[in-house]
Amino acid sequence: MHEPVPDRITIDRDGHVLLMGVNGPEKRNAFDLSTIEELSAAYDRLGAEPGLRVGVLFGYGDHFSAGLDLADVGPAAAERGPQVLAGGGRYDPFGILGEQVPKPVVVAVQGIAFTLSIELALASDVVIAADDVRFGQLEIARGIMPFGGATFRAPAQLGWGNAMRYLLTADELGADEALRIGLVQEVVPAGTQLSRAVSIARVIAEQAPLGVQATLANARVARAAAGRAAVEHLRETLPGILHSADAAEGLRPISATPRVRDASRRRGSRRSREWSA
Repeated sequence: MHEPVPDRITIDRDGHVLLMGVNGPEKRNAFDLSTIEELSAAYDRLGAEPGLRVGVLFGYGDHFSAGLDLADVGPAAAERGPQVLAGGGRYDPFGILGEQVPKPVVVAVQGIAFTLSIELALASDVVIAADDVRFGQLEIARGIMPFGGATFRAPAQLGWGNAMRYLLTADELGADEALRIGLVQEVVPAGTQLSRAVSIARVIAEQAPLGVQATLANARVARAAAGRAAVEHLRETLPGILHSADAAEGLRPISATPRVRDASRRRGSRRSREWSA
């Protein structure tokens, strides 16, 4: 008899605040297709229930998320493009091809927060980071490109140079640098990030809900208009990238022999790859 699979996204209500938890700590909260679908359903609940005014997104365990489970999501992304991240609900947590949820979302991040973690942060409204957070937009090191919104939201929200510094290098950045460039709004001691995010969410929830939602909607107007052309370009470009030789090379396991590791270090490279050009 198979044991029941636990919810990949847990839902808890705290007054007018909806707590949404990514529940896969044994895999560093990597997102598979089921997790994406459940997160979309959670955002739908936040958007639909009149008594809910603010969402808080967090990850269980030591890490927020290691990113996509590419073995599960990769084939679907190659076929469907960025639509794969939207889930099947009305509201798209990444706000790429579907509507953004009309209520504020506060995100609490800690530990490893790679790839889609940054994109969920950029699509949210307030980000609270633990002081041990490790951000990384790693796609170009894997032979692909970000497709959850980082390519157009990061330049707009963080500044062109700050965005390109990390989008084009796949370098990690920590809490202090994330605060400097505006990716996060507060840095707190590790272990307190969720309580601080909930505290801010409660303050927002105490305000007039129609005014909050109207303010959020108006603030998003310019950003949405600027992003539409980028979204269309992403839809056209992504399938070719995901089917490319570079993508196959980027997802190929690196040899773990000392010779390969030593050669990689001498070249100053973190990963030994043979790209197509």
